[in-house]
Amino acid sequence: MSQHADKVEKDVSVSASNRLLVICIDRDNDVGEKAGILTPVIGRDACIEAAQRLALEDPEDADSNSIFSAIKTYEDLISKGYQVEVVTIAGVKSKGVQADEKILAETRKVLEKFSANGAVIVSDGEDDESVIPVIQNVLPVVSVQRVVMKVSRSVEYSYAVFGKYLKMIAYDSKYSKFFLGVPGILLLIGGVATIFGYSAEIFAVLVSVLGGAFLIRAFDIDRALSNWSKPTPMGFIRIFTMVTGILLILSSFPAGWSGIDVDLLESEVEILGKISDKIIIGQFVAGALPILWIGLGAIFAGTLLSNWIGGIPRQISDILRIIVLIALYPTVAQFTNIMIFDESSFTLIPPLLGGLAATLVSATILFKKYRKHKEQEMVSD
Repeated sequence: MSQHADKVEKDVSVSASNRLLVICIDRDNDVGEKAGILTPVIGRDACIEAAQRLALEDPEDADSNSIFSAIKTYEDLISKGYQVEVVTIAGVKSKGVQADEKILAETRKVLEKFSANGAVIVSDGEDDESVIPVIQNVLPVVSVQRVVMKVSRSVEYSYAVFGKYLKMIAYDSKYSKFFLGVPGILLLIGGVATIFGYSAEIFAVLVSVLGGAFLIRAFDIDRALSNWSKPTPMGFIRIFTMVTGILLILSSFPAGWSGIDVDLLESEVEILGKISDKIIIGQFVAGALPILWIGLGAIFAGTLLSNWIGGIPRQISDILRIIVLIALYPTVAQFTNIMIFDESSFTLIPPLLGGLAATLVSATILFKKYRKHKEQEMVSD
């Protein structure tokens, strides 16, 4: 296995920078998580030791090759007469804003020890390069160097890569919970129901389980529960409103069932015909709609309230989410009337246009207030 990187001499030769900082970026902090190395790592010898320790811990990790490439770039620039230092900086495992803040702080810390006027960025992919604007806040970037691994492209290698990802799905809890857990539950329910002769009802149960899995992932229920060990006021609000909303959503199903005309259910029509009957569907949706919408509103309101208390600048999207939910209600309610009473489909147009107008007006007002608030903050600063 060898490595290839684009040359940077041409880029730096045309710049006015003579004190360059060669920065190897490890945004997900593999060097810290796997090798236990504290960053920033400053200097050629320290970076070589960090790369060796990371390579010993995980020979397949590309970050060790990125560090070696940064050292090679450092030596090339030294030979051309530049004043250069090489460093390795890292973010955090979860990436995101916290990783970018850590990378910015480490860059400033390095600049306190080596006053550079230009940076050469070395990375192994687009994810690491996404923090370049962050570094540019404190140091001009004169060149970007991407390390591309040269590997065997044989069939055996393809099988090895495929096996590696299969192993990741099987043993990495971040992926196995969804890719193996949900299908496993569905297969288990299907097998048990078939054994006991409930194959007719199995479809509804499987769809319900799959829908529940989608809801849990869509509303971050699993993450909210995982944060229970570190309770905060915002976390309690989210969990309370989420549990309340889920209970209301679940209770909307019996409410919808009770809204169906009993005579239609007792008629001698096949089960499939009853399920596809538009009047039955309309009555079910009409009965379930109020409680279902209240449940969704409780979840959205909890998100808004927790973000508001926590000072997270997402209130506009949270408020718009609730407004859209309210604006959609008349349209969905009119849809049920079309299903039940065979009204014209054109009756959907007035509530749809009204809801769209309310959403656009609300969005315009909220964004104007947000811009005005930002302008006031800039003036006060």
